[in-house]
Amino acid sequence: MSEKQEIIKQMMEMQRKFIDLEHKGEFSAEEYYDTDGDSELAKFKRSYDELAIKLVDMAHEEKGSHR
Repeated sequence: MSEKQEIIKQMMEMQRKFIDLEHKGEFSAEEYYDTDGDSELAKFKRSYDELAIKLVDMAHEEKGSHR
């Protein structure tokens, strides 16, 4: 499996986990909108964002385009 496919797989797993936690009511509205804090959800969202940015950068590199 390519690195790009691995990243997509990881992001899909993270999305499933997030949706499951959301449906269970595992976090508050404050935690949901907190992207800079130390909560597990904030760390989770930052990690997901880093993967998304890496994936976009890989796609641009693959196509020879720029952001």
